[in-house]
Amino acid sequence: MFFFLSKLLPLLIYPLGLSCLLLCLAMIWLWKFPRRSLLAIAAALLIIFCSSNPLIATTLVKTLEWQYLPPDPMPAAEVIVVLGGSTRKQSPPRPWVEVLEAGDRILYGVKLYQEGFAPLILFSGGRVSWKNNNDGSEAKDMADIAQAMGVPERNILLENKSLNTYQNAVETAKILQQQQITNILLVTSAIHMPRSIAIFKKQGFEVVAAPTDYWVAEESLEQMQGISLGTFFSVLPDTESLHFFTRALKEYIGLGVYRLRGWL
Repeated sequence: MFFFLSKLLPLLIYPLGLSCLLLCLAMIWLWKFPRRSLLAIAAALLIIFCSSNPLIATTLVKTLEWQYLPPDPMPAAEVIVVLGGSTRKQSPPRPWVEVLEAGDRILYGVKLYQEGFAPLILFSGGRVSWKNNNDGSEAKDMADIAQAMGVPERNILLENKSLNTYQNAVETAKILQQQQITNILLVTSAIHMPRSIAIFKKQGFEVVAAPTDYWVAEESLEQMQGISLGTFFSVLPDTESLHFFTRALKEYIGLGVYRLRGWL
């Protein structure tokens, strides 16, 4: 029930869902309460405009992504842990498993393995199945990609039960404790790293952050500085900005909920 509610209820407070809710209320109030309806429409437009503003979205996302920058030099560890959320399962007409935007997690994890920063790589992530059938797991999908990139199967560990970040850490701990492994390189998207680090440390791991999949780069910040054409476009509504604003909001909500539940 918690998992279901955690996926459903936030939709009503994310910018797009909240704006749609306000517009629906505006339609209901239109004839009897025109002033209230006008306020709801104005609020919906303001929410959409602010949350899809590249300057606002970049500022919010940076507060998460730049908390953990890639260490230089990168230290060695006992295992590289790569979190799921980056694949799309094989399903016709797809010829093979595909990577999503966060597929950088897999690529970077394999790169760290190939450069010798750890002798093992663990992929963590199950798959939500609404039809109660066996759709495999994200961990298996990531392992297939890693093997195609040259990682030997014997050096891959799978955690294929977890459905959220907290379960990623708990289920990974069950596997690694059997091998008395506590020192890990944690690979996930930079925006997701603050919550992930806190949860894995809570499970007793010595964690080194190995973030990837950055949206906010120095180049994008430079384009917004000064008076230029880039500055003009940085205040216009943009669907990508709306997406990343929503992702950042999701992370902050997750941090709050996880802290209340004692998971951090």
